[in-house]
Amino acid sequence: MDSWIRFSAQSQAKERVFRAAQYTCTLLGYTLQKGGAGVELLKTVKQLEAHVSLTRKLMRLGNSAEAVEAAKRAVHLSDSVLRLCLTVAHLNKAMYFACDNVLWAGKAGLLPQLDQVKWSQRSFRYYLFALILNLTRDAYEIRLLMEREARSSHVGSKATWTSSPPSPHPSSLPPENVDLSDPSSLPGAILPVRLRRQFHLLVTVLRSNPPLLLDLLKNVCDVFIPLDRLGIYPTGQGFVGACGLASSVLSILTIVHPWLKLKP
Repeated sequence: MDSWIRFSAQSQAKERVFRAAQYTCTLLGYTLQKGGAGVELLKTVKQLEAHVSLTRKLMRLGNSAEAVEAAKRAVHLSDSVLRLCLTVAHLNKAMYFACDNVLWAGKAGLLPQLDQVKWSQRSFRYYLFALILNLTRDAYEIRLLMEREARSSHVGSKATWTSSPPSPHPSSLPPENVDLSDPSSLPGAILPVRLRRQFHLLVTVLRSNPPLLLDLLKNVCDVFIPLDRLGIYPTGQGFVGACGLASSVLSILTIVHPWLKLKP
């Protein structure tokens, strides 16, 4: 099992390159179609995309074992939210890869009676569930880091004000009849300040955590692919191709520079 996982990890970079090539073909086909290209050229691009997709499916054979092993490791995480999100996400990825392997067998002619549409929809459902859990994990990490950043900023500002506390200007104080615990009673001038502060915290957290930023961007780009394929939120071939290409480039970056990969 360990030797297979090591071999699978070595082929992951090649699979990412093929994925980028596949979605480049998708984007190129959409662009050529909008530009009024010839039928033969469009057919060639479509065939190339199909061949690259089939090659990717072949390279992903056995990735279910790697996903199951990742789920086993995630079970031992101390944080209960991370443990739940990552374990279930890896299990969904294992099911996605298993369905993808069956679909490859159908496309390769090993299972000629296979309902390819049904298995494709099934695989994309598992893929979507995994991405939703990954996005939930990203949101949870961002919330924790924002709270930590807010606490550290508060402690720093409190230490600065201890020697000479500033006297607030009367115009900066809220009216006496405003209940600060009820956001609906706050005047319009206070809410934007709060929103700007939260936005500043978000930007600070993401700028100081490139792995989290890349993982968030990659998952956001990826989630539109199954949403389109399942008909939940159709976006078109051009948008799907652009999102797939962008997420593939981000994945390649995390392989070339391992420190950019979000852990655990």
